[in-house]
Amino acid sequence: MIKASETFEGTWPFLPNFFDGNGFLMHYVDEGPRQANPIILLHGEPTWGYLYRKFIPELSKSCRVLVPDMMGFGKSETPQDKEYTLKTHVENLSSLIDYLKLTNITFVGQDWGGPITAAYSIRNLNKVKSFVLINTLFGYSKEERPKNLSPWFQWINKHYQDKTLEGILGELGSTLLSVMKIPNFTNNNIINDTWINAYSSQFPDRASCIGAINFPLDALLNRIVPYIVEGIKQGDLKSLCSKPALLAYGMKDKAIEPDYAIRDFKALFPGSKVVEMPNAGHYSQEDEPELLINLIKEFMTENENKL
Repeated sequence: MIKASETFEGTWPFLPNFFDGNGFLMHYVDEGPRQANPIILLHGEPTWGYLYRKFIPELSKSCRVLVPDMMGFGKSETPQDKEYTLKTHVENLSSLIDYLKLTNITFVGQDWGGPITAAYSIRNLNKVKSFVLINTLFGYSKEERPKNLSPWFQWINKHYQDKTLEGILGELGSTLLSVMKIPNFTNNNIINDTWINAYSSQFPDRASCIGAINFPLDALLNRIVPYIVEGIKQGDLKSLCSKPALLAYGMKDKAIEPDYAIRDFKALFPGSKVVEMPNAGHYSQEDEPELLINLIKEFMTENENKL
């Protein structure tokens, strides 16, 4: 857990907020006019809200921007007695949204932010307005999955089979940069001591890495499937897919196969826009921040008056 007051040399100047309704301190940023429509930016593995540091000032000029840190990441606590599953992360987010009384939500989700968005939204259709997906997928279509694991999941699977995964991902405080390079980001110009410290200092010891260890295992071992299937049965997939959506994809992604993710999105949202970023990797917010910010602003303007 990163100290609440930490700004990382002024690169994270946002007021910290905390919610304790889930049995741990969950950190979130809440910037912009309170009366504006909310936009929730969701991170994935092994990042935190810092991924959106360039997005918050721009988007909060016209939107209420909320950036929560998932349990075990960023400035949120890492309880050792909780299950780190898709279900738990969605329930944590749901409690925060209820506490803040948010409706008419636009989600921006990358990596695990996609499945978390999907699982929350299909259970809360009346609270959700639209979606912007970045290097992620809902996984709700019937598109054929890739026959081979991506480089990221090949790496995860190897260490899981060799029983070395907990040891490898348990040292993210010192190995964060090399681990993030496996799913891939391409903008090496951003790397400096402040950047490395911002991402790695959330993992001071092995116990603090429990969330980062379990995120990939949740997918590799298909532990997420029952909760996803349950949501589809309980919800209304047709209504979910009638909402405005945009997909932006870094085509050098080595975590989620781009062709599969794009096919999944088009099957669910056939009339919606797909923007391919040929030189970006999995962490597109680091590779193409200005492009993505402009895409989100345009998307919000286009859908401002839609229900």
